Amino acid sequence: MNRYALKALPQSAALAAALMLAAAPAAFAQNLLIRGGTIHTGDEARPTAEVVAVRDGRIAYVGAASGAPSAEGLEVVDLKGATLFPGFTDGHAHLDGIGWREMTLNLEGSASVVEAMARLSDWARAHPEGVIVGRGWIETHWPEKRFLTAADLDAAAPGRVVLLSRADGHAVAVSSAALAAAGVDTATPAPSGGEILKDARGQPTGLLVDGAMVLVEPLTPQADAAATRAAYRAGFNVYARYGWTGVHFMSAPWKDVPLMEAMAREGEAPLRVYNSIDMGDARALMAGGPRDAGDGRIITRAVKFYADGALGSRGAKLFQPYSDRPDTSGLMLASRETVMPLYQEALRTGVQIATHAIGDQGNHDVAAWYEEALRSVPKSEWKLADPRWRIEHAQIIRPADYHYFDELPIIASMQPSHAIGDLHFAADRLGDARLDGAYAWHTLVDRGVIVVGGSDAPVERGDPLIEFYAAVARRDLSGFQGPDWRPNEAVDRATALKMFTLWPAYASFRENELGTIEVGKRADFTAFDIDLMTVPAADIPKGHAVLTVVDGQVVYRAD
Repeated sequence: MNRYALKALPQSAALAAALMLAAAPAAFAQNLLIRGGTIHTGDEARPTAEVVAVRDGRIAYVGAASGAPSAEGLEVVDLKGATLFPGFTDGHAHLDGIGWREMTLNLEGSASVVEAMARLSDWARAHPEGVIVGRGWIETHWPEKRFLTAADLDAAAPGRVVLLSRADGHAVAVSSAALAAAGVDTATPAPSGGEILKDARGQPTGLLVDGAMVLVEPLTPQADAAATRAAYRAGFNVYARYGWTGVHFMSAPWKDVPLMEAMAREGEAPLRVYNSIDMGDARALMAGGPRDAGDGRIITRAVKFYADGALGSRGAKLFQPYSDRPDTSGLMLASRETVMPLYQEALRTGVQIATHAIGDQGNHDVAAWYEEALRSVPKSEWKLADPRWRIEHAQIIRPADYHYFDELPIIASMQPSHAIGDLHFAADRLGDARLDGAYAWHTLVDRGVIVVGGSDAPVERGDPLIEFYAAVARRDLSGFQGPDWRPNEAVDRATALKMFTLWPAYASFRENELGTIEVGKRADFTAFDIDLMTVPAADIPKGHAVLTVVDGQVVYRAD
């Protein structure tokens, strides 16, 4: 199959599928007639339409207004000039973290150490008891050009136990009270795959990287069932307002899967969730096999592994040392011996594998492990003929390793907004030569690789319009690109649309149900107040979602 030209069922076959499934309508489905704006179908044979009709959660008509069915029995939705697309899916995000971001100290967008600490002080005054948990700070734009320290946190919230995760989730700044409570001092060894940053006197600075974060995990307050459910509700609400119809939930807690399934059955899961659970619970999923609930609203069939850390905290594993810190080349968080038995078992049980890899060595090692696993298990023992394994981020790849992605093949699950944030420091971390394989969306697509677009929220904001803009402009939100940022790796708009619609559907084994607006498919739609295919690129992030429809149910409508 030419994976670049991946298409859905022919319309006649899709219509037959719709008739067969008509007896099992999606819960809460509405019957709709949508018109009044441009409709981009994502179907290369019929790229635009004037009207879409939905019955029982399935698309019943796509085409010209002149051939549209009667509106009798249908709720008419007037787009009022907005533009309708297939439902946008975030191919890599952390749904629980999106919700908790709304409920804890949010340091996203803080412009300096001073501003971040002012927010902490305000929060501490408003919440005078308990551990303070927050996230979202990133130092790369700060005038101080440094990580947060325990001294910063102590001054802002004296005596408090404070845990503030860096935006990428691969480092945490903690207060002196937290270090003391966790028993971390000059003699504490760094856990495998982690680093305890220390000052010139050998004292911990308060920054724990990757595997060292486990030292303070016991200090994190444990959410009860009600709070956890509230966090998921918050995450769903935020994402519905942004226009997402689905999310591929990475590192989904196994203990939360029954909760999400119950929410789907009870009508509290407005969006589709495709779960990749943490590797620690891989065998539990493999023992029972893939599972779904709520007419496919919540599907759990993948396992998320971590191979290395993140670039910003210099945890991404590189073949050669960091250009701006020659004493380190990053951290590997997994080994072949650890992952290989699980990779092999996944082939036998039909569980999909998704592995985080950011550095060039991290990506090489994961690709080589994939190749070994795929060759070591006879195909006669594979549960699925096409296992569709993924590398999450695939951020820095040696050009010599591109072949793994199209030959094995490997789905590249990438987050365009990482490139517009990282452009301000990646050249310093990597040097110019290694940028040839960094954030290489266009190169991979040209090789026929499925590139799934995502946001990695709450690492990033999680706005689909920012992600789409990043993919086609390859500039930051101010329009800056820089002289060495490989502008040729930007993609065209038709490709960007696939990255957030059809290709996430493929990566979740649902391209015959989702990803394009075609008769017989599930009625998932996103409408924006701008036309992403024609508006000037600089105006894309200025738009807003106005309508989100899942299984024919309107789950968000702008006033």
